[in-house]
Parts: sequence; structure tokens; C-alpha cells
Amino acid sequence: MTEWTVVVIGGGYAGIHAVKAVWKQYGAHAEGRKLRLLLLDPNPYHLRKVLLFKPAVGADKITVPWKQILPEAAEHVQGKARHVHADEKVLEYEDAEGNSVRLAYDTLVVAVGSVARETEPGLGGISLTGMESAVRIREAWGYNMQAARVENNAEERRRLLTAAVAGAGITGIETASELAYAMREEAARQGLNPQEIRVHLLNAQDRLFQEGSMKASRKLEEELAKCGVSVHHRCKAVREEYGNLMLSSGDALPVGLTVWTLGLVPNPAIRSFGLPVTKDGRLIVDECYRVKDARGVYGIGDCAFIVDPDNGEAARMTCKEAIPQAQRLGKIIAADKTGSQAPRHKQVMDGFTIGLGPGRGMTWTRKWGLDIIISGSLSYKIKRFVWDYASMLKS
Repeated sequence: MTEWTVVVIGGGYAGIHAVKAVWKQYGAHAEGRKLRLLLLDPNPYHLRKVLLFKPAVGADKITVPWKQILPEAAEHVQGKARHVHADEKVLEYEDAEGNSVRLAYDTLVVAVGSVARETEPGLGGISLTGMESAVRIREAWGYNMQAARVENNAEERRRLLTAAVAGAGITGIETASELAYAMREEAARQGLNPQEIRVHLLNAQDRLFQEGSMKASRKLEEELAKCGVSVHHRCKAVREEYGNLMLSSGDALPVGLTVWTLGLVPNPAIRSFGLPVTKDGRLIVDECYRVKDARGVYGIGDCAFIVDPDNGEAARMTCKEAIPQAQRLGKIIAADKTGSQAPRHKQVMDGFTIGLGPGRGMTWTRKWGLDIIISGSLSYKIKRFVWDYASMLKS
């Protein structure tokens, strides 16, 4: 019996759900061939990327062992993809020891996702880009809290107890909320006045949550105020220096810490794969996630440029888009193997759930032309479920 080798590149949300979808579709065998299912990822664990703010405010663990997620017969290969030799159906990757390895495949799924956008060097503050930077953020405001305890100058103490989050996308909103909660809790533990904690959220747009309605934006800002977060609209951070965050307006905001949350960009590694990409570096695929002129190669998730064939809209870079894509991909691969008609990409329903600190959240969706908004503890339970579902964990 010959093997059918399926390789999934990337162990983010799209990647792990793609592995699950292929396994669900075929089990151990496919048309008389033994299935060899491999996941290539540089980490020895699955990183819950949407929870990156957690290590910035506490000791929550946001990594999950592969054995807890992958089907028993699937294998994790630790390494970084370097190039796809589409004509030969060979993937070239660098293993954990730095060696170059060539891996033959029958089917290849590119799901390398996105990375957090970093600030330019010299702008000060800390960009929330990974676990290491998250820990640095936690250490920075913790140090400021200690310094504030012994600071006699009231103005300097206020500065030390002030943080700013530059970038008001969903990551920025969730980071600011969690930061305000954690800093107030720590202030109370250290005998400081929690009401002196100030967290500013800088939003370059004229309102929060551009993806939703005006009503949802207003509700979100109300909930942030309850969390202790002050929102500044049409306000851009320029740089942090000498304890001040310089703003595009020319004003200076005294801060003890600036956290940059500037959104996502497609994983730059994909440019080296030798596959067609857009100007901004997303993999070009058709409505069935196939890569042109690369037989047996598919792309899904944040790294893929996917257009809904019915409305012409491109898929957003969110896990709520990636997971249905992965689930559909299993059926697409099966259809392509048999020569039958494959299902096409379909955009997901408008809907977002945003965490606003422990036990709080806001959920918004549009249905039947109506705005449906849920807030408080119920929304947080929904958010917890979504977080766990994305990482294939039981809530």
C-alpha cells in the first residue's frame, strides 16, 4: 500500500483545523492508500495567538502541547518552510537544528497565517508581537508599580501609573481592557489607589470597531469606560520619549508605558515559497483555495487572498474566517481527488465577540437587518467558547 502524504504548513487556527478536517474526511486511509498527515510548524506547541495579551497582564498559559490537539495519527514536524518546488511536489524546510530538508508531498496546505505589525526602531514602547514582548510589557508596568509606591512626587506617580495602548483594533481593545483590570488589581495589592490607574487607548479612526455599526461602537466605548479605559479618537501615537508619548496633534501624554498594537500583516515567509502572492504578500488562491499552476497546493487563513465569488469581497484576516475555510478545505480536497465538483468559498456572517477584561465582553452581529448586541458576563462566556473552539479545546 502506498502512502498519500498531506502536509499542512503552519500550526495556527487555520492549520490545526485543516489537519482535523483532512483526518475527519479520510481517517487513516484514502482510496486504498495509507494517509500520512504532517503538520510543519517552528514551535513545539500550538500558540493561542489571539490571547497574546494574557502574558502581558498575568501568568495565564497560552500554549498547548501538540498531542493535546492533533489527531493521534498526525505528526508534528518542527521546522520552518523555505520554498515550495511545485513542479516536483517537494517542500523544502529548515528543521529545528538548522538543516535543510526536502519533503515530498501529494497535497500541501499553506496556512502560515499572519504576524503582528511592529513599530519602526527608535519609537520607544513595546510592540505586542509575541510571548517574549508580552512578558516584557508585564515586567515594565510591574516595575512602574513598584516605583510608584516610593515616589513622593504626585505628578511622577501619576505618570508611572499611566499606560497607553496605541492601535485600537480588537487586539488593542482587549489589551487595554485587560491592562486596566490587572493594573488596578495590582495597585490594590500594593497599597496604591486603584483609581489613580490610567489606561489610554489611541484610535486613529473617528470611532471604534469600524467592522460593526455605530450603535455597537458607542456601546463598546461605554463598556471600555467601565473598565477604566479612556478612548482618544482621531489620535495617532508618534513616539515615546523621556516618559511622554508624543501624539500627531503635537500634544504629549505622560506615560509609564506604551504598548503598540498595530494590527496584522501576512506572514512574510510566504514570499520565499515561490508561489503567486499579492502586493501585500498574501497567497493568491481561487474560490476553492487552489494555488494557480501548483497542482495539489492549497492556501487558507490569514496568509491567503480569498475572494467570495458571490459578492466579490475578500476574506478578512480573522480566525472566525479561517476555521470555516479549513473545514471546507477537507471537502474540497476530497472533491479534487475524485474529480467531482468542489464547494466554493463563502463569506462568514458578520459577527464579532470582544473581550473586555475578566468576566466582561461585547458580542455584536447583524441579522435580518438588525444589530444584535450582547454585553457583560454572557458575552464573555461566548468569547471564552470562541477562544477555546479556535484552539480545539473543550470549554
